[in-house]
Amino acid sequence: MPGINLTAALRSEYQSLFDTCNIRPEKLSEIEKIIQKITNNKTRYENVGAQLSIPWYVIASIHNMESSLNFNCHLHNGDSLTARTRNVPAGRPLTGNPPFTWEESARDSLTLQRLNIWSDWSIPGILYKIEEYNGWGYRNRHPEVLTPYLWSGSVHYVKGKFVADGRWSDTAISNQIGAGVIIRRLVEKNLISFNRIEIEDSNKPLVYYSSKKIEHGERLQEFLNQFPDIYLLIDGIIGEKTSDALKLVTGNYLYGDPRV
Repeated sequence: MPGINLTAALRSEYQSLFDTCNIRPEKLSEIEKIIQKITNNKTRYENVGAQLSIPWYVIASIHNMESSLNFNCHLHNGDSLTARTRNVPAGRPLTGNPPFTWEESARDSLTLQRLNIWSDWSIPGILYKIEEYNGWGYRNRHPEVLTPYLWSGSVHYVKGKFVADGRWSDTAISNQIGAGVIIRRLVEKNLISFNRIEIEDSNKPLVYYSSKKIEHGERLQEFLNQFPDIYLLIDGIIGEKTSDALKLVTGNYLYGDPRV
């Protein structure tokens, strides 16, 4: 099956999906239980991750997808550690003798998938490698469905899945919680963080008074336009009119407004 390159467009798609990854309320309780199990075993994930330079939460999210956090199963595909893997990829690990430890199996699987030589641990880089870990079947064969391997449990996924290798069902629903959803919840709970935004003034907020188009400016204008009697051009230029609208809604002008 042909591979997929992490292009600028795909990077933007991953970031946008992560930013809008709203968790379905009915799944939250289940997700919280998974997060608790993950954090209880954080040290095991960290130990493997430190050896291969892979963030612990990436390993944990894959572990949940492949074997429901069961440390008696291969990270490759959930087969029992009492023997080499039977399912794809079969015969792993190639060296050593069963029964294998979970750590042995995890190192083999992550190395086989070349995560140990990957260095882009931004949100798009992580989501790309996790989707690649599972394969590109959804993108290549059913692009109308965002892969549940990443997004099940969020508003991004409703139904449709491969029920067996190469066998598709339009009506089947994944009952797992996607790896991207787990990572999103870890961020929401401040258990991990991603520092995407760098600005010279450490006190400057994400949106501020400007005569030029700024990042996140259009999002603020779209938000303000939801309120009565506010009509802003969505151009990302956060000047006097946008500042006036913000004051009407919040009682405060924009940071940097000369009237402050």
